[in-house]
Amino acid sequence: MRTLRLLGSLLLVAMAASVTGAAPAPAASPTPLDRVIPAPASVAPGGSPYRITRGTHIRVDGSRETRGDGEYLATILRSSTGYRLPVTDHGAGGIRLRLAKGPFGAEGYRLDSGRGGVTITAARPAGLFHGVQTLRQLLPAAVEKDTVQPGPWLVAGGTITDTPRYGWRGAMLDVSRHFFTVEQVKRYIDQLTLYKINKLHLHLSDDQGWRIAIDSWPRLASHGGSTEVGGGPGGFYTKADYKEIVRYAASRYLEVVPEIDMPGHTNAALASYADLNCDGIAPPLYTGTEVGFSSLCVGKDITYDFVDDVIRELAALTPGEYLHIGGDEAHSTSHEDYVKFMDRVQPIVAKYGKTVVGWHQLTGASPAKGALAQYWGLDGTSAEEKARVVKAAQSGTGLILSPADRVYLDMKYTEETPLGLSWAGYVEVRRSYDWDPGAYLPGVPGGAVRGVEAPMWSETLENSGHIEFMAFPRLPGVAELGWSAAATHDWSRYKVRLAAQAERWDALGIGYYRSPQVPWGSTGR
Repeated sequence: MRTLRLLGSLLLVAMAASVTGAAPAPAASPTPLDRVIPAPASVAPGGSPYRITRGTHIRVDGSRETRGDGEYLATILRSSTGYRLPVTDHGAGGIRLRLAKGPFGAEGYRLDSGRGGVTITAARPAGLFHGVQTLRQLLPAAVEKDTVQPGPWLVAGGTITDTPRYGWRGAMLDVSRHFFTVEQVKRYIDQLTLYKINKLHLHLSDDQGWRIAIDSWPRLASHGGSTEVGGGPGGFYTKADYKEIVRYAASRYLEVVPEIDMPGHTNAALASYADLNCDGIAPPLYTGTEVGFSSLCVGKDITYDFVDDVIRELAALTPGEYLHIGGDEAHSTSHEDYVKFMDRVQPIVAKYGKTVVGWHQLTGASPAKGALAQYWGLDGTSAEEKARVVKAAQSGTGLILSPADRVYLDMKYTEETPLGLSWAGYVEVRRSYDWDPGAYLPGVPGGAVRGVEAPMWSETLENSGHIEFMAFPRLPGVAELGWSAAATHDWSRYKVRLAAQAERWDALGIGYYRSPQVPWGSTGR
C-alpha cells in the first residue's frame, strides 16, 4: 500500500507538471557566506537561514547614524520585496543593527544570521554600513531591482567577522577631461559603496577644464570650465553642487578627496587669468589630450596668492582630512622650480587644516610631514624612480598604490576595447586583481602602505555607461585588494565569486565588460 501511495503521489506531480508545462521548482538556497566581494576576514557557516518576510522589522539603537543605516537598508529592500520593513528601536527578531564595543576598529563588523534573525554589530556606524553591504550580497540579486520580485529572501546561517586590511580604499574620477554631473557622480558613489570603497578622489582641474567654483577667482569656472576634451560644453560644480556631492558621499561613508593639479596640468587656469603666466599672456582653452605642456609661473607672487585662495575655499567646503595637490607630469617646470613650488604650497595646505596628498612625483621634492604619495608607476618604471619612492616611504611618507598597468580603470582591457587608452598597456581583469599591494614595491615598510586606489581618467569617457563599462568588472577586485587579507587573494576562487556578481549588476542596470577570463556562464547572467 505504501508503494501504491508513493506511485500515486509521483503520478500526481507528473500530471501537474504536464498541465503547467514546467517541472516543479527546486527549493531555493541562500547565497553562501563566502561568496561576497570583498572576501571577509572570517566566515563560519552553520545553522538555519533567516527568511525576510512581510513581518520583518529593522531594529536600530537610538543614535542618528544607526537609524540612517537602517533607513538606507530599508530603502533598498522595500522596492524589491514589497514589504513595509519598519525601522524601529524596539522589538525582537528581524534584522538588527547594533553598536557595541569589540575588535572591529572603525570600519569592521560582525554579521550573525540564523532562523531568528540577522544581527550586524560594529563599534562605529561605518562598520554597520559595511555590514549592510555584505547583507545585500547575501540576498538574491533581484533585491537590487526597483519593482516587486517574488523572492524568497533568504540569508544563509552562520557568522561573518570582518575588518579591512587598509584604511584607504579609493576610487578617483576625472571630471576635468570630461565633465560629469552631480547625479552621475552620485550614481558612481552608489556603485563604489557596494564594495566598501571609502575614498572618492575627485580630479577637479586639468588642462581641459576647471570644475569647481572659486569665488575669489570666478573666471576659473566660468571660462576655464567652459569646455572639455573634443570641444564639448564642459561644466563646473557650484559650491552648492560640491557640498551635495560631499554630503551624499558622507551618507555612504565615503570621504571626498578633492584634487587641484599643479604646477602642471593647469592650462584651464592659465587660460582664465593671464597674470598666472610668466609672460602675462593667456593661452587659448585646450581640448586635446596631450600632457606636460603647461605650468604655473613659479617665480610670481600672484601664483601663491592664487594657490592660497583656491586651497582656502576648497578646504572650507571639504570636511575630510585630505587635499590632493597633484604634482605629476610637470614637464614644463624645471626640477628646481618644482621643488621651490612644492616647498611653498605644502605649508598652505597645512595652514587650512588639511593633509597633503600628491602623485608620487612629490617624492622628488620634500614631502611634508604626514603627506601621502600616490604611486602610479608601472611594473617597468625605472629603478631610480622607484627607489626615490621607497626612500620617501622609509622616511615616513605614506603610500597609496595606483599602479597604472594594474588599476587605472581607463586602460583598455584588450586591443579591441572601444573605450580607454593603452599607454600603460592592456589591463585585463586578472592582471588588475592578481598582485599584492603589500609586496608591490620591495623595500617599502609594511606600515607605509596606506591602501589602494583605482583612478578613472576620462579622455575617452563621456557618460555613466562609459564609466561603468571600464570600472566593471575590475573595480571589485581593486576593492578586495584594499579590504581583504592577502591570504584570501586567489584568482581561481575570486573569478567564480566575480562571475556571481553579474546578475546583481544586471539588476542594478550596470553595463560591464564580459571578460573571457571570467566564467560568466556558470553563475552570471
